[in-house]
Amino acid sequence: MPKQGKRIKYFQIYRWDPDQSSRPTIATYPVDLSTCGPMVLDALLKIKNEMDSTLTFRRSCREGICGSCAMNIDGANTLACLARIDPATAKSKIYPLPHMYVVKDLVPDMTNFYAQYKSIEPWLQKDSMENKVVDPDGTVKENFMNKADRALLDGMYECILCACCSTSCPSYWWNSEKYLGPAVLMQAYRWIADSRDEKAKKRLEYLDDSYKTYRCHTIMNCTKTCPKGLNPGLAIAKLKKRIATSALA
Repeated sequence: MPKQGKRIKYFQIYRWDPDQSSRPTIATYPVDLSTCGPMVLDALLKIKNEMDSTLTFRRSCREGICGSCAMNIDGANTLACLARIDPATAKSKIYPLPHMYVVKDLVPDMTNFYAQYKSIEPWLQKDSMENKVVDPDGTVKENFMNKADRALLDGMYECILCACCSTSCPSYWWNSEKYLGPAVLMQAYRWIADSRDEKAKKRLEYLDDSYKTYRCHTIMNCTKTCPKGLNPGLAIAKLKKRIATSALA
């Protein structure tokens, strides 16, 4: 079999080091696709291992589960481990998630995002013993729910908190200190929709706010960009409906 020739693609990558006084720059790296894996993360690892060890980015699972390698690739927020390299184009542009503070290179500061997630209290809150499986020593082993109620969580529990959706939302760009954003609001509704949780009223009261929830203007960038194929826009619409109906009750 004849030896395959080089297939060079140029990756233009955002670079910024807080320890240097210079402004952000764009560094260009030529990558031979014939000796590189098929995903953008493969190219980034090849660049870091073979060309420039100072290139900084997050990555962990390589399977679209951890959400660590979220970044903006050719104008779209996605996961580098799930984004295939397009061999038909000569270059590719890679930036950190937009409208977030940058720690270094492709690493965004997720502090505000995680603080917002914590604010919705994303854990099961249940005081009664209904549908609980308890050991003789009093340890709660399980909280039962029927299959129909469990199905209501599909399309929400799969969220990996990569922040691709929130950082694609113009409302979040301009109001990220007050507006919770698509990812956090979808997770908030995930617990409100959970039949086992007994604090829906408290959760809805917290979210009934002109900024926390109602900065969403149904632009739907969140749904378009989600690398897991989820629909945060639909979850937010259902959340708004629950807030409205609870206010009328």
